[in-house]
Amino acid sequence: MNASRILPDLQCSLLCEDVRQEVTGNFMLAGIVSLLRVPQVPVTHLRLFVFNRWTAGVGQFTESVRLIAPDQTTVVKQGQVRFTLQDATQSMTNVTLLAQVPFVAAGVYEVEVLVDDVMKLRYPLPVVVVQPAQRPAAPPPPETPPPDA
Repeated sequence: MNASRILPDLQCSLLCEDVRQEVTGNFMLAGIVSLLRVPQVPVTHLRLFVFNRWTAGVGQFTESVRLIAPDQTTVVKQGQVRFTLQDATQSMTNVTLLAQVPFVAAGVYEVEVLVDDVMKLRYPLPVVVVQPAQRPAAPPPPETPPPDA
């Protein structure tokens, strides 16, 4: 059987603060995000990356990445990329930049990854308001005894 189109499998999806590609073609991910701690809301995160790796598919596809608000309906940010897998032994790595991401409320946001409008993965991104730690007041300097007279 010679398949002309097989929907690919999502091998991994990671949300991170930066993705770089070395001269060798290998990727370096920095700041893998499991939750966001913010001092207040609303807040805007300058950039987030979604690193997706596809495998075991054949054909042309459209990957969609969406960040969904805690109300489960509002799409905060989204990105799309088209890619091709010539045969099922190939893999494709896509990196989606979500720039200037507004977080208007604390709560659990969702990252959705779809291929050709088929949901492949959905995972939570909790946004938690954390007050900065208060530094304790410095103790007063010790009193110096008066000099002996």
